Amino acid sequence: MSQGWILILMAALFLGLGYIGVPVAFSLTAGVLLATMLTPISLPSIIGQLFNGIDSEALLAVPFFLLVGELMTSANVVGRMINLSLTMIGHVRGGLAQVVTLFSMFFSGISGSSSADVAVLSRTLAPAMAREGYDPGFTAALIASASTMANLIPPSIMAVVYGATGNVSIGGLFLGGVVPGVLVGIGLMIYSYFFGPVGFKKPRASLFEFAGAAWDAVIPLVIPVIIMGGILTGWFTPTEAGLVAVVYILVVAIPVLNWRHICELPLDFAKAGLLYSIPLITVAAASAFGWMLAYLRGPDLVSGWITGYAGTDPTIIMFLLVAAFVCIFFPEIVLWIPKHVLPESVGCFKNPSGSGYICP
Repeated sequence: MSQGWILILMAALFLGLGYIGVPVAFSLTAGVLLATMLTPISLPSIIGQLFNGIDSEALLAVPFFLLVGELMTSANVVGRMINLSLTMIGHVRGGLAQVVTLFSMFFSGISGSSSADVAVLSRTLAPAMAREGYDPGFTAALIASASTMANLIPPSIMAVVYGATGNVSIGGLFLGGVVPGVLVGIGLMIYSYFFGPVGFKKPRASLFEFAGAAWDAVIPLVIPVIIMGGILTGWFTPTEAGLVAVVYILVVAIPVLNWRHICELPLDFAKAGLLYSIPLITVAAASAFGWMLAYLRGPDLVSGWITGYAGTDPTIIMFLLVAAFVCIFFPEIVLWIPKHVLPESVGCFKNPSGSGYICP
């Protein structure tokens, strides 16, 4: 059987199993095992590749960020951040819908996990939206959409996984996700204002109320400063930044804000470990899948198909590739912050004839 047909069968099995609800990790593994049976590759080699895919120090940042989100959620300190969001934007049309988006921006900068975002929003703001008469479908769609910001706004766990497996600067990925993440939030706010439910009209918070809410939220909002500040100044690696954030929560946030939660810490650690197993097994399976694609010369075959259809027209080729219109034609939206804050992360180098950097 030709490599092209093996590649098609492997991809079809992966997509078919995923479509019927099989978890991604097992769907990927099934595709790899099928290809292994049709090639001279031995099973022990594939098993070894599964372990090689997760043998990365940078991936150790993931459980720390998951633990940060779990501690913040379980200790119930997110109420202070919700209250801050309410004082900032709760009085406009569709107030609670606006609060969901703004709070998700704040919490994304702490947890880095869309799953944690969904869990917190579903337990805190979704019941309040139901009491105000928001349509359940709108509430579910808004929470699901807002939680995607956690995959963009640092410290994104997705950025850590991608950087670790693709040997890409995690700091650069963090910075590159800031503007797209904020744009997603602004877009959701605009949609909620013009097309979402009206909600209950709330009075505008006074400056005194806003100052009080901001003061109450200072302790949890220091966490993004610790993470990004440490990484950008070179004091921490992403893994170390996650560890420092966990220590800060254990030593400062929980004792000050909710000291009774200390006895529940073992359960939080266990939950974070369980959550970590999900991306870990997926990364292992994806690594083996990618290795098999490379063995079957998948990129060459796919590029040949694309060239055969689109010829050399760069516009058609770009649209044929799984990319956002704005990011394709305006890449500076993604690269502007990394180029100005951490230029080396996007291939810039110091100007040999003077100050500043030269960027490709």
